[in-house]
Amino acid sequence: MTVNKPWLAQYPASVPKSVNPDTYSNIIELYEECFDRFRMHPMSICMGVTHTYDDVDNASLAVAAWLQAQNLPQGSVVALMMPNVPQYLPIMIGILRAGYVCTPVNPLYTGRELRHQLNDSGAQAIFIVDNFAQALEQVVDETHIKHIVLSKMGDMMGLKGMLVNTIIRRVKRLVPKYKLNDPKHAVTKFPDVLKQGKNLPLQKVNMRLEQKAFLQYTGGTTGLSKGAILSQRNVVAAALQSEAWTRPITSEFRDVYINMVMALPLYHIFAFMLSLIGMRSGYTFILVPNPRDMPGFVKTLSKQPFHILPGVNTLYNGLLAQPNFKDLDFSSLRISLAGGMAATEQTANEWLRVTGCAMIEGWGMTESVAVGISNVITDRQFNGTIGVPGVSMDIIVIDEDGRPVEAGQAGEMCIKGPNVTSGYYNKDSTDDFTQDGYFRTGDIVSMDDKGYFTLLDRKKDMILVSGFNVFPNEIESVMLDCEGILDCAVIGVPDERQGEAVKMYVIPTDNNVTKTAVKEFALDNLTGYKCPRHIEFVSELPKSNVGKVLRQKLREQHLRDHPQPM
Repeated sequence: MTVNKPWLAQYPASVPKSVNPDTYSNIIELYEECFDRFRMHPMSICMGVTHTYDDVDNASLAVAAWLQAQNLPQGSVVALMMPNVPQYLPIMIGILRAGYVCTPVNPLYTGRELRHQLNDSGAQAIFIVDNFAQALEQVVDETHIKHIVLSKMGDMMGLKGMLVNTIIRRVKRLVPKYKLNDPKHAVTKFPDVLKQGKNLPLQKVNMRLEQKAFLQYTGGTTGLSKGAILSQRNVVAAALQSEAWTRPITSEFRDVYINMVMALPLYHIFAFMLSLIGMRSGYTFILVPNPRDMPGFVKTLSKQPFHILPGVNTLYNGLLAQPNFKDLDFSSLRISLAGGMAATEQTANEWLRVTGCAMIEGWGMTESVAVGISNVITDRQFNGTIGVPGVSMDIIVIDEDGRPVEAGQAGEMCIKGPNVTSGYYNKDSTDDFTQDGYFRTGDIVSMDDKGYFTLLDRKKDMILVSGFNVFPNEIESVMLDCEGILDCAVIGVPDERQGEAVKMYVIPTDNNVTKTAVKEFALDNLTGYKCPRHIEFVSELPKSNVGKVLRQKLREQHLRDHPQPM
């Protein structure tokens, strides 16, 4: 299929039209190049403790040597279940260096969710922070795990780490009791891994770009999470694509060290992609282990200049709501990348007003290593679109019959590029691709004649009201302007007359908000069939680890409360 690419005309002059991941023979060449170029640069700062690129290089070598000594079969999967702590990146890179496949795990997973990922991936070892060991204890006997490496939050923070560990365990009591002392579990403490690994030989592994690097599990917002197979080529391509896209701004940096705020969890694909950009350019990562502690987050930001602050809409909203945030020094902030969920115009405008830095919205997914579409990095105005396809990306928009739609028409977005997965682990992925090899994203979009894409909604979230397509994102964006609504989420519910009806869950600002007022606002601002027929006030909305509303959980809740007749 011939793809018209009007978006290429929107690229700044310094952004190439394509990249070539085959300039590297494997992913380790890319990482080792970063270590060699920036060896004495600070690579991470966490709770005031700094590690250089050299520190991370040596720690990852020790992890790799220790792993090889455990005699795991070639290509084994190793799980990594940690928040943003200094040991995360050395462990991740060490797993790859040893010749194994990494599967990052959300530390907030319940035992059921953890068991599913460990069993589906076939993981044989796991590195885990002891705060979350209780969940592992519940399910470890039902998995293939043979080696457990237990770490404490402060394990790579020296003397400061001892204080951190004491506060976490004894003062804040954030480490639930667990028992993993059965000899069959082969439990090793992470400091012992580093100590032993430094004295062990590391066997060089012959790697190819075609090999699996990560099994990155999707958020599971529509059911059980699936493991997207990310090859070494996918990851290398994403690194080159991301670096190329940000080049018009990053090439202007004059500071010796560029600080990137890492509040998004590194086990999430968006943050992982950001780590690739950062390492390629020698950035320092300001690690934020618990971004939900907003006062603590603001305090962290106050301690050093920050140049790049990526986030999702809810994270930006949370910072803006902090009284002290506006008092920070934003003179160094040059890039605010928004992804993971739809950004709202209200948040973008307020962010620009407070920080002076425009919010650049983009779109990506687990299956594309978070690379896909983005607004031009030099843009200064929020335009309501997710931007134009990135470097080396081909994108088509198709209807239900697989035919390309005209510009301005809604359809499913399908993508192709060197960063896009070949499919899901242990799954038949035939239906996930078009006959031309484009990955079906399940997102409904439209493209204008300049190549800018507008994200309308998830295909599965679209509501069909009396034959009309209704997109929850549109309704939510409008209703957030209603006085008295702090947050809201929209789903479709069964309706005898219309097929489906719009239901809106509302977090009110106070007790003075009425359903009548909300309905009147909707009638004044939305076409009739888009107006919510059902409104429910709630105190919170179910959200993913990066703040994306889990509409599937709301649909399940509605069906529990309103069971349908058989």
